[in-house]
Amino acid sequence: MAVFEKRSVMPVPVDELYAWHARAAAGERLTPPWRRRVTERSGRSIDVQAQGPFARWEHRHRFMPQGDDASVLDDQVDFALPGPESATRWAESVARRRVGRLFAFRHRRTRDDLSRHALYRENPRLRVAITGGSGFIGRALTAFLSAGGHDVVRVTRRRDAGPGWVHWDPATPAIDAAALEGVDAVVHLAGASIAGLWTPARRREIIASRRQGTDLIARTVAGLERPPRVIVSASAVGWYGSRGGEALSEDSPPGDGFLAEVCKVWEDALEPAREAGVRVVVTRFGLVLGGAGGLLAAMLPAFKLAVGARFGDGDQWMSWVAVDDVLGAILTALYDTSLEGPVNVTAPRAVTNREFTATLARVLRRPALLAAPRAVVERGLGEMGRDLLLTSQRVTPARLTAAGFTWLFPDLEGALRFELGR
Repeated sequence: MAVFEKRSVMPVPVDELYAWHARAAAGERLTPPWRRRVTERSGRSIDVQAQGPFARWEHRHRFMPQGDDASVLDDQVDFALPGPESATRWAESVARRRVGRLFAFRHRRTRDDLSRHALYRENPRLRVAITGGSGFIGRALTAFLSAGGHDVVRVTRRRDAGPGWVHWDPATPAIDAAALEGVDAVVHLAGASIAGLWTPARRREIIASRRQGTDLIARTVAGLERPPRVIVSASAVGWYGSRGGEALSEDSPPGDGFLAEVCKVWEDALEPAREAGVRVVVTRFGLVLGGAGGLLAAMLPAFKLAVGARFGDGDQWMSWVAVDDVLGAILTALYDTSLEGPVNVTAPRAVTNREFTATLARVLRRPALLAAPRAVVERGLGEMGRDLLLTSQRVTPARLTAAGFTWLFPDLEGALRFELGR
């Protein structure tokens, strides 16, 4: 049997550290994107493996005060692999390294989440309604807010979802408006995926999903007796079109192309809420990087097989952002009343596609010597391939910077290593 221990200082009092771990959503926040195999059966301070690859897995948590404003998180794991000891000695050293990766992630994520929430310790926790909660960003946001003590109301098309859920159907349109009375904030993330070939029918679906859903949310909020103080609504840096190396801030005019059209429809549909006096924040997301979904997860198989490639000449700019910084930006928008209108949610420094490709290959320790010529991308993926993979957008997050926002992952390599456990 092997013993692993990791101890870290956390920048919050011990009661906050304990409360965060005691909430059910903390389990989702603590599970790294690359590891979904060990299911723990939890006691108050001891977790025992219920399902997984180990012959034994017993995980003890300890939360210890360190003065009034800090605490210590101590994790100890006793584990054993199946099979005779002589056959598992080498495998045990490999398992120890993997357990080390797991708890390095868990302690960093715990510290980062607690630090984010501690910024608003003196403010009341919020009741937040979220549309699009089943998507990549929506799932992460729901867990992040819930683990931080906020009350999350999920807006869903399901009619039988139960307590804590609100039914809506943007196509009808229909929504249980009464269930939204008194929520403090709405985060609107819903919209049809832009992945796939953009046939005429698909284009209409992408635009309609954003127009209908956003209009329904905005009009419903405007008609409530107790409307929320803020709506945070998703958009994207596609608003700017392809602009070469031009530095693009929130004050830059819109560009051309299908994605720019989609974003304009999306943002314009919020007008009824603005007219009703609700603070509206439009988060123009860059390429959101996370190991559990989005662009990065789609690229990983090819790069792991050493067939990852840059697109076109590789000189086009990619404005990216780590998923945990997306969550932090949304939390900031919920509380910071100075933020209103469009807010670019990107890392401070964009990279070229060539740099992105080389960095991902280096993190994965794989070569990336191939290139997908522009003509091949356009012929194979059509307008979607051109707008998503070949456009150049060098976006600067001017308003987040002015608001004093701190990025957890300002550099690309650090973000990739954290999300991929490298």
